[in-house]
Parts: sequence; C-alpha cells; structure tokens
Amino acid sequence: MDQRRSTMSSSEAVTPISPDRTITSTSPGHGYKVLGEVRMSSVAEVTKAVDTARIAQRKWFEMGLDARLKKMEILYKILEDNQETLAKASSEEMGMPITMARAHASRACQQLRWSLDNAKKYLSDEITYEDDKMKVVMSHEPYGVVACIVAWNFPIPNFEQSVCPALIAGNTVVMKYSEEIPLFQQTFERLIEESDFPEGVVNFVYGDGEIGKALSNADYDFLTFTGSSKVGKGLYQTVAGKFKPLALELGGSSPGLVFEDADLNDDIIAQIFNLRFSNTGQFCSNLKRLFVHESRVEELTEKLVTFAKTQKVGDPLDENTQFGPLVAKRQVDALEVQLKDALDKGAKVLCGGKKPDGLEGAYFEPTILANISDDMKVVTEEVFGPILPIMTFSTYEDAIFKANDTNYGLTAYVYTSSKDIAEQAGRDIKAGTISANLSNGMQPCTPFGGFKESGIGRQRGSEGFHEVTQVKVISYDK
Repeated sequence: MDQRRSTMSSSEAVTPISPDRTITSTSPGHGYKVLGEVRMSSVAEVTKAVDTARIAQRKWFEMGLDARLKKMEILYKILEDNQETLAKASSEEMGMPITMARAHASRACQQLRWSLDNAKKYLSDEITYEDDKMKVVMSHEPYGVVACIVAWNFPIPNFEQSVCPALIAGNTVVMKYSEEIPLFQQTFERLIEESDFPEGVVNFVYGDGEIGKALSNADYDFLTFTGSSKVGKGLYQTVAGKFKPLALELGGSSPGLVFEDADLNDDIIAQIFNLRFSNTGQFCSNLKRLFVHESRVEELTEKLVTFAKTQKVGDPLDENTQFGPLVAKRQVDALEVQLKDALDKGAKVLCGGKKPDGLEGAYFEPTILANISDDMKVVTEEVFGPILPIMTFSTYEDAIFKANDTNYGLTAYVYTSSKDIAEQAGRDIKAGTISANLSNGMQPCTPFGGFKESGIGRQRGSEGFHEVTQVKVISYDK
C-alpha cells in the first residue's frame, strides 16, 4: 500500500528500483500498533530529487532575499496554524508526550520567526573597506543544493533548524527524515506543498540508511546531518571524498556539575530531572552524567528520586502524561544492555530500572543509578534513554576533569551560588553551550553545536545563516 503521493514535492514520480520496499510505522506508546505504511524512495528517485533541486536553485536565489522571505512567511503561517496537527503526529509516531510536542511546535515557530526577522541583518552585503578610490564588499551566497538528513527525536525543530536558514539564504533542499517517522514526514510534506514554494525548492525522499547513503553520495553542494556520532563520522568520510562542506549536529554525554554551594531548591531539582529525562532521555543535549560534590550527594539524590516518583509514565497522547515511551523497541533493548553492564559492575538502582507494569510499548521507567565506575557503558557511551548515573567529586579541578573526560562536548550544566565559579566553569568546560543554574543558553539568537565528537558547525542564530552560505568578496573602483 503506497500512502505517499510522491517522493519529491511537485515533481514527476520515477519508477522505483524496489517497488515493494516499504516503511511500516508503529506507535511505541500503544503496543506497537501499526499506524500505516509508506513506500521508500528508490535510488533513482533520490537522484531525481537532487536534479530537480538543482534546476530550481538558481531561480530561487535570483528571486532575491525579499521575495524569498515572502515565501517563507507563507510557510510560517501554515506551520503556526498547524501546530496541533504536527504535535499529534509526532506524539503518536515517536512517543513524545503531547504537551511537550506542542511546546516544541511553538518553539520551532518562534525560531522561524526570529530567522525571518533577522535574515536581512545577517545575509545582507557588508562593506568591509572603503576609501576615496575603492570599495570592498563582502556577501554571503548560498552553496546551492543542500542535502539534509535529520533524526526522529524532535521532528518540527529539526526541520526549522536544518532547512529554513538554508532556504532563506537561497539554497534549495532535499530532505530525508529518519525512517522512524515516515507518517510525520508525509504530513509535513503536505504542508510544504501548501506553502507556494516554486517547484523543486523543497524536496523529500523517504527511506532507511540505504536511502540516506544514496543521498549522501548524490550531487549536492552542502550536507547537513542531525543524528548519532557514529553515523555522522561515516557521513564525514563520504563528504570528505567529494570535497564538499557539511554541518554535523551529533550526540552528547553532557555533564551536570552540582557544586558544594548549590541551591537545591524545588526549581533546580525539577530542572535537573527534566534536563535528563525530557523526551524520555532521547535528546542529544540532555544532561547524561551528573557529578555532585561529595558533601551534597545524599541530599541531591534523595530529592531527585522523590521528584522522579511523582512523574506520570503513560500514553503520550494523554494530557496528564509527563513521561512517554521511547521511540522503538530497539531503543529499549539498547538501554537494557547499558543498564545490565552497569549492574554487573556494581551500580545500584535508586529508582526505576525496569519497564512499568500495565503499559504495552517501548516504555521504561525513569532510572537513577548510584555507585558508578568510569568503565560502565552508562558513562563511556551516549545513553539515549531514561538513565541517569550520579557520581561525586571533591574539588573544582576534579569536577572539571570529570566533566571533560568524554569524547563528546555538546552541552553542560553548572549549579552553584557563586558567579565566579559559574563563569570559570563556563570557560573550563569543553562544550558548545554551558548553562548555569536556571539560565538557558538555548535561545533562537544563540548558535547551537558541539565540540569534539558532538559535531561540526552551528545551527541557529547568525552562525546558522553563515553555516549554509559561502563568503564572496568583491572590490570596486569608485
């Protein structure tokens, strides 16, 4: 059954190489109930989508920034009006609690609003030098065709952050979502088709890693990827062989540091819990390793475990659910392997540690672990699920060493009453974004990306525009 109208927006279908290959979508929150099937794109369709994008790109760029912004305003209005539709689609298919899905739909619209309001500021030509004889102008020009491959965990923001700045800047896009959310992608494609983009400006392909590989081998000009570090490294090698630029937003093992003077009030405890367990721990920038000063660990642990036990685990479409399922059974399986490794090496479960009773699907309770050693997988690997290991430190230097003792460097979180400690830790931690106490560095105007194996390049803010453009300098005689 082919529920998808085409693999490319507003373009002629191509006979697929493997016409029987389909993606079956299931609901992780409802016993893996089958939601539908979507036909995968063929390699020929991937090539056709890129060719279509290339044909459209020059005219899209030559429209000029003002005209492109008018087209993007139409998209903004459609996304704003369809937040509930998109939230329900993501909640049903990947298990995000509906209240959270709505919040992220709203946040994506806010981010797009910022991009539309600030595009001229960051994409307009700039005079870099001028005297009585000449003028030197710097401009930001699009790369051309952008291949975009994104994960399933935040479907709406992932589109806005990866695609919208590229379109505003004058690129055309060929996009593939993860095979975990094909029905969401289908819903999103229909909204794009209502947005009055010229043919070939936004193109979608559907499929698994094989189709992602086909897209990464296609004739694009720039590639952007959001997903695991393992896949990102493979793409990095592929793109390097083509001598093309790319941006990678990859995994993380973000530390949280609770210093001796931290104020462990109710708001801080709730924030620490949500930073780890939001979206059932399926968040690249989640707090994944918690280091607590040895004099405060008992107090912090008791408060955090007590808070965890107040959270309702359940149906993601239930308005009262605070904690939904993981995206798929394979995520539960991977989590159980990491947990078993920790328990075999002496970890102690303070809460959770199992699937909840009475729920059918990819559910797993919020799990907090103590008695952690450095060789456990919950420390050495990225844990993409609801497990939080708690460890201790004795000095500032010890805390910073442990925070940086990872291959990742996406985000970090610092809790202290001392402004000096907060500022010093911000300088000493090797990560792309560090937030102290209840502050939040994740704003539409601030760049987002990581150090080390957490990625290359930045999304959002002025850097988000400049990442998908290349600099040209032109000098003129007066």
